[in-house]
Amino acid sequence: MPFNQGLLLETISALPTCKRLLIAYSGGMDSHVLLHAIWGLRSELTAEIHVVHVNHGLQSDASVWAESCSDFCVSHQIPITVVEVDATPAKGESREAAARDSRYRAICSLMEVGDILLTAHHAEDQAETVLLQLLRGSGPSGLSAMPIINGFGPGFHARPLLECMRSDLAEYAEQNQLRWLEDFSNSDTSFDRNYLRHRVIPLLKQRWPAMEKTISRSASHCAEAQQLIEEAARIDLRDMQLGQDNSMSVAALSAMPPPRARAVIRTWINDAGLRLPDTARLDRVLREMLTAREDRNPMVNWADVELRRYRDRLYLLSALQKFDPVTELNWDGETPLELPSGLGVLSVKPAKSGISRKMWEESQVTVCFRVGGERCKLLGRDNSKSLKKLFQEYGVPPWERDRIPLIKIDGQLAAVGDIWLCDGVRLEETDAVLKICWERGTGL
Repeated sequence: MPFNQGLLLETISALPTCKRLLIAYSGGMDSHVLLHAIWGLRSELTAEIHVVHVNHGLQSDASVWAESCSDFCVSHQIPITVVEVDATPAKGESREAAARDSRYRAICSLMEVGDILLTAHHAEDQAETVLLQLLRGSGPSGLSAMPIINGFGPGFHARPLLECMRSDLAEYAEQNQLRWLEDFSNSDTSFDRNYLRHRVIPLLKQRWPAMEKTISRSASHCAEAQQLIEEAARIDLRDMQLGQDNSMSVAALSAMPPPRARAVIRTWINDAGLRLPDTARLDRVLREMLTAREDRNPMVNWADVELRRYRDRLYLLSALQKFDPVTELNWDGETPLELPSGLGVLSVKPAKSGISRKMWEESQVTVCFRVGGERCKLLGRDNSKSLKKLFQEYGVPPWERDRIPLIKIDGQLAAVGDIWLCDGVRLEETDAVLKICWERGTGL
């Protein structure tokens, strides 16, 4: 589809109303054309224009690129944020994937509710993405490739040039005498995408000149099929006893045929905003986790995601941070206390029943974690029990047990997080008392 500013304005006007448009600007031709065209439309847009340049630091001239992008924006009075990221790939991760993930994480951190990120992906990018996904053995989700708009962080990610050919962008750049930066790594065919772009796609286009359009059509068909799969899976999910802990019934999942169970698990993970597992790990979930004995606690992990089982439940978690349970914190009892390893924040507030305010204010309050041997006598119980027994009795998952803060008053265990109070600190409703509040963090 030929590129012009009128078409771009029409595409952007169809997007959700927003306060800010964030333009991902690398300095290359594609993003330069997008920025220049939007800048030309600024009087017709209600949203503010803001530019984001991510410096991956992977090339010797990365700082030159950042400076050039800043100079263009300053000369055109466009606000720009330059973000430096560490794009060093993890073990087993490609440099392309590491750069992409670090770039989007950095941009997401800058977004506010309702913001729309605009990137300069075009029809050829779409074709390359579909071919890459096909060669990786992806299913309908992967072959759906890039949508024109999807949710992203607290806002959206839109690709207004997705139906445009790169040649049309080049024509616009020439007509407007634009100057841009050339990333010479784009010609390095050791990267999969570049190999397709320079070696494979030119051959395919000799035989099928309209391949970008037909591949895009196939991607649309896959997107429709994937939407139907996810809608059916969400109906199943509503019957899976998902609670506040985002856990799933093993028995219900085991009763499903494997293809249906896989669809449910993928949709569950995707809706949680976590990265999907590969086929091998997904098969392990069905083969190992669903068939494990109830007294076992198997786990399958990938990237920064963990899928764990406890009794008849599957739990979906972000990877737990490293944590040293031999930690003791002094707490003044007034200021909210931030716990280590992303475990959250402790605070207190007035309540009808809880810990004596007088005892709280006159005592030394410390916070520690379970190392073994701790006991608590719950209110109304005749005898104290070890925390290990209490956790088992109340079904607290094993990986949480050592990460639950223990609040001590003058060295005596008074509370187990915001779950239980130990006998001796709870008073009648007529007394001035405090309630412990625990805002759980991402580390649990």
